[in-house]
Amino acid sequence: MLKAKTTKPENARPFYARHSKEQLRNALRRMWLIRRFEEVAEDSYVRGLTHGTMHLSIGQEASAVGICMDLTNSDYITSTHRGHGHCIGKGAEVKFMFAEFFGKEEGYCRGRGGSMHIADPATGNLGANGIVGGGLPLATGAALAIQQRKGQDVAVCFFGDGANNEGAFHESLNIAAVWKLPVIYVCENNQYGMSVSTERSTAVKDIATRAAAYNMPGVIVDGNAIADVNEAMMAAIELARNGGGPSLIECKTYRTRGHSRSDRNRYRTKEEIEDWKVKDPIPAFENELQKFGVFNLAEIEAVRAQVETEVAEGFAFAQSGTNPLPQSVLRDVYTVSGAA
Repeated sequence: MLKAKTTKPENARPFYARHSKEQLRNALRRMWLIRRFEEVAEDSYVRGLTHGTMHLSIGQEASAVGICMDLTNSDYITSTHRGHGHCIGKGAEVKFMFAEFFGKEEGYCRGRGGSMHIADPATGNLGANGIVGGGLPLATGAALAIQQRKGQDVAVCFFGDGANNEGAFHESLNIAAVWKLPVIYVCENNQYGMSVSTERSTAVKDIATRAAAYNMPGVIVDGNAIADVNEAMMAAIELARNGGGPSLIECKTYRTRGHSRSDRNRYRTKEEIEDWKVKDPIPAFENELQKFGVFNLAEIEAVRAQVETEVAEGFAFAQSGTNPLPQSVLRDVYTVSGAA
């Protein structure tokens, strides 16, 4: 098990040297898209414009974007109930995500999936999942398919700290290691599984140490530092594409909102939340972009303005979308029966 260095400007230089200015600009844009999409979605819910619960990843944007920024559309991801960031990180358009929230035909799942079940096969997103740990065997299966067709793609599984205590976690990592599958397991450890802290629920301090039991690399990174996340991911991608098998990356991060919209945050203190807000990954990334001379403040403000326009137009697109017809309620509902 390796422990990545804490991000400091002098250690972040390889990340900035490897990526073009346009790639870095797109990474910042996607981080802001995740933030503003979720803030607007939250406001829409509070105003009664959308219904059902949602799980926000505000504060975790560096993890989603740092993992996805070098993946291609033919690489797969599986997501979680807290999956808006993964979806945007992999290239989804927010207008179709908003449409999904509003139950419109223009949504990625024609309004049937809602917040927790968005999928976008065109970008390699096999879908979010309301089952804790549900994406672990799905990503493992996708990696097996890649291996059997002798492809060079990788499968990436996002999961939370709560899922690391599910049987599917151990079963998936074991078989992936036995068969040397091209899969990367990414644990977004935001310190809490619903209201239960990892200190109370998990026997090991660092989830990445569990990789040793399955003979694969386990790396701990600062999940709020996009450079650290991406450096670890690039190493895991290289290993997987070259037949070296799976890796486990643990991103230490934090959600500044509750578990879901019904969470009153009674299990953690305001001081704890405020301490983590100081570590906000977006201004940290902006500061480094300026420090290394990639962008000046005006260029960063232009990215923010573009995102505001994109989110506003996407929200308007969803509100004016097409409502499904009642007679279509059984469309896309099917069963598969075997021979008698």
